Amino acid sequence: MSENATADKIKGARVGTVESESRDKTRKVVINYLAKHPKYGKYIKRRTVLNIHDEGNESHTGDVVEVAPCRPISKTKNWKLVRVVEQRSALRLD
Repeated sequence: MSENATADKIKGARVGTVESESRDKTRKVVINYLAKHPKYGKYIKRRTVLNIHDEGNESHTGDVVEVAPCRPISKTKNWKLVRVVEQRSALRLD
């Protein structure tokens, strides 16, 4: 691994999809994953919903984003937007 690759890696960062952008500077991001059932061994779809802080309103519904943990910004927000990985939103106002 190069030095730049390790410097770019943020501890605790996750990748998810923006589900809602109805509030200013706040996005609802969904992280989908598969979890193995403890008894039957079947894989079950699970999801984690995070409220993230998006200072510049850069992301839109449907975009794939990278988020990282941060200090508590409000009662429900303690994650921040790192970058927009892929722009998948149908309507862009830019």
